[in-house]
Amino acid sequence: MSSARLCSNCKAVVPEEHFYCGRCGASYGADGRDQANETLFFGAMQAPGRAKLILISGEGLEGLSYHLNSTRHVAGRESGVILFPDDDYLDAEHASFFYQSNKLFLRDEGSTNGTFLRVREPRVLADGDEFRVGHQRLRVEVLDIQGEYAPQDDTLMYVSPAEGLKFRLVHVLEGRKPGGAWCNKKNSLTIGREGTDVLFANDQHISREHARVEWKDGQIVLTDLGSKNGTYVQLNDSQPLQHGDYVFMGSELVRIEINL
Repeated sequence: MSSARLCSNCKAVVPEEHFYCGRCGASYGADGRDQANETLFFGAMQAPGRAKLILISGEGLEGLSYHLNSTRHVAGRESGVILFPDDDYLDAEHASFFYQSNKLFLRDEGSTNGTFLRVREPRVLADGDEFRVGHQRLRVEVLDIQGEYAPQDDTLMYVSPAEGLKFRLVHVLEGRKPGGAWCNKKNSLTIGREGTDVLFANDQHISREHARVEWKDGQIVLTDLGSKNGTYVQLNDSQPLQHGDYVFMGSELVRIEINL
């Protein structure tokens, strides 16, 4: 069993074979001594840690990394240590990355535009859930359509036949206004750029057949169809993160890298 020492900076336990403190990022030489004369990082967010965010695309500088060395890290436009001051789609305090039971979690902080996580496998959606494909935002709505009904004067209201419709997709436009809506009697909608039920021909970030939403075993299921840029679901509660996850916040797309 390897021995350990205490970090001279934050007093955390540092295994003998480690050259960095896992809590504060302080560095040590091969002899275990604090490298006081080594070149320092500009800030703690640059120091190696348990996990980091890599900026893939957005209003910030692409390729920039944020090391997650503290217990909680706030991302937003004005507050916290992960700042994107030029992104008007972010709230002042938008989302938090935090450790719990030695695992990294993500939580939206009640933001206006939400925080989205790329799906790895088919995902069950509830009424009102929203997701992103390319630059498009969509909302799923359960259709609980009853038969003809009578107002107070006993005249039946005329409506189109429901034909067993279970749900519809609504295009969410700027200002959260509803745009087009799609449903069909198969209760299965394919989203893409060519020859699909829900078509976004001008969005080059959407694959030809990008994702599918369908009614399966009494639930609405979203499946990514091996798209190039992925499908992202809005978070409703805290979500554990894995190495290689992708997160959309405002216009910012970041990748999660966890040191194993």
